[in-house]
Amino acid sequence: MNYSTRPGARHLPGARPDSEGVNFSIFSRHATRVELLLFTHADSAQPFQTIELQAEINRTFFVWHVYVEKLPAGTWYGWRMHGPDDTQSSGLRFDPGKLLLDPWARAVCDSLWDRRAASHPGDNVCTSMRAMVVDESYDWEGDAPLAIPNENAIIYELHVGGFTRHPSSGVQHPGSFAALREKIPYLVELGITHVELMPVMAFDEQDVPASTAALGLKNYWGYSTHSFFSPHPRYCVTPQQGTHLDEFRDLVKALHRAGIGVILDVVFNHTAEGGVGGPTINFKGMGNSVFYHLDADDRRVYRDYTGCGNTVNCNHPIVANFIISCLEYWVREMHVDGFRFDLASALARGEDGRPMQNAPVLWGIELSEQLTATRLIAEAWDAAGLYQVGSFPGYRWAEWNGLYRDIIRRCVRGDRGLLSHLATRLSGSSDLYQPQQRLPINSINFITCHDGFTLYDLCSYNQKHNEANGEGNRDGHNDNLSSNYGVEGDTDDPAILALRTRQVKNSFAILLLSQGVPMLLAGDEVLHSQSGNNNSYCQDNELTWFDWSLTGKNAEVLRFVSRMTALRRRHPALMRRRFLTGEVLDQRGLPDISWHGVDLEAPAWDDPEARLLRFTLAALADDEADLHVILNLSTGSERVTLPVIPGRRWHLAVNTGAAAPGDILLPDKQSRIAGKTLAVAARSVVVLEGR
Repeated sequence: MNYSTRPGARHLPGARPDSEGVNFSIFSRHATRVELLLFTHADSAQPFQTIELQAEINRTFFVWHVYVEKLPAGTWYGWRMHGPDDTQSSGLRFDPGKLLLDPWARAVCDSLWDRRAASHPGDNVCTSMRAMVVDESYDWEGDAPLAIPNENAIIYELHVGGFTRHPSSGVQHPGSFAALREKIPYLVELGITHVELMPVMAFDEQDVPASTAALGLKNYWGYSTHSFFSPHPRYCVTPQQGTHLDEFRDLVKALHRAGIGVILDVVFNHTAEGGVGGPTINFKGMGNSVFYHLDADDRRVYRDYTGCGNTVNCNHPIVANFIISCLEYWVREMHVDGFRFDLASALARGEDGRPMQNAPVLWGIELSEQLTATRLIAEAWDAAGLYQVGSFPGYRWAEWNGLYRDIIRRCVRGDRGLLSHLATRLSGSSDLYQPQQRLPINSINFITCHDGFTLYDLCSYNQKHNEANGEGNRDGHNDNLSSNYGVEGDTDDPAILALRTRQVKNSFAILLLSQGVPMLLAGDEVLHSQSGNNNSYCQDNELTWFDWSLTGKNAEVLRFVSRMTALRRRHPALMRRRFLTGEVLDQRGLPDISWHGVDLEAPAWDDPEARLLRFTLAALADDEADLHVILNLSTGSERVTLPVIPGRRWHLAVNTGAAAPGDILLPDKQSRIAGKTLAVAARSVVVLEGR
């Protein structure tokens, strides 16, 4: 059947159903003719109705719009746009042969998608992606974004698909939002406060190099977004029914009920459309010169500050509004608690490509009333050399602290002469954040993340091993600050295996004893290995999937991590909002922190060979224990004299040099230290609680 139409309204963008039909609205400043195609199903080969919009009645300013009477929610649709194809002078790339996705679509399906067909001339209606008209109503049952204080956060980065696709997961729908809900008890037991989900906005799984695609591999990580308002269809159980919003909201609601917040890894720096040879999906075909950075002299050329073929022109008013509206939507309608911005420094570039200290889009995000309580995290660099860790525009933006990562890796490995740098990172990186009146909570501390070695591989490989990616082992970082401790990769040498396990525990202990916000990588707590692959972006297989059998095989490390998160939670002194000063602020006359070396009050800052550092941290709360932390990162054991705090006695809480279960003890199982000195094993972390 054919549905009747009327002019419709330009506001709001996207497809908006009501009781009488659906209003469609889409931006295109330079289109000369626009068609709306309606489909019965996501995989219908041809539309059942094509509606041609007239500029005189269906265009207001730069927006095309039409109201389709009695059209029901559940209808699939796409757009065709006619206009100039004048890439060299204007940068416009209109191609009426390409069916375009609505950038504001709430649900999309890629069951017919062929990236190659969208990258070459010709009609691709039979192989295009489709958007669905969605009824957005939902019963949140009183849910709202959580109000977990930033200083209390413990973030856990995970891949929605990979977390449950392994055959050992035992879930009903592996790789889905629904499957992740089944694993919430595990997350609670682990003691994290937030999950940071790798990209869940709809992305192009076919966006990989040709040599990689020839091996049957695809884009696994998801840093190739095309539809920023739609959850990724493959993470849904019934995407062809358009259940995207409900399935994602069910996950958020369940996580919130368990006290766990949701942070989304978002990719606004580039899109799945790539560069000159990339496909036309949406932005290229409706406003190429608006949405992308183009070379000033040759508008055919995409400026690439991301390493992904294009860069989004984030500080154009239309694009900035699109980004901010999108973020507000995910908070308002999807109840997410925060965002981590991939290659966020690309968002600081103005329309001329130069970095801006007061980038409108970044300040618009920071000052948005709807995002006031939302966690904002920047990966404060881009692929063109702009590095802004410690200087990212804005004040409440937190940053992935790459300097923290590198110093901790080097110290755990045993590099010398770094104790002063180590102390600075343990204390919240005041050198980066205090001069701008920022806080320790601006530092996201991490040792590993999705990009690079897993924590176990960091202790098992000297070199990357990315041959399986099909790029000749040229991809991925070359300098990983890692060590294999004698054998590259797998070994059955018990001494090497024990040392690797201890170094993993040392890394977790240091991370969770540091001021700032810790972030853990999913799988590290069970010694997940990727066989030395440090760029697993295309490995949607058992190489990257969370192997749930490891929770039993490596239960010792899992137990250690769970108890370390518990130790952190019972010590407010580890989660300060303000920087440590070393001054006496305690009513007992104790400084907030005291630094020591092998000898008390004598840290070896200037000794290039020293690799032992200690600190005493005064309790903040009345019922909190004081802490004495000993980091012996050398290859020899040491005996140290313990500090004396009147009225307190030291109890052994953590000793990574001891065999489990003596490596970490709950308060009621801790033994009191009888003497005035303590032997500390080589390459170990010891924590004493003073009660």
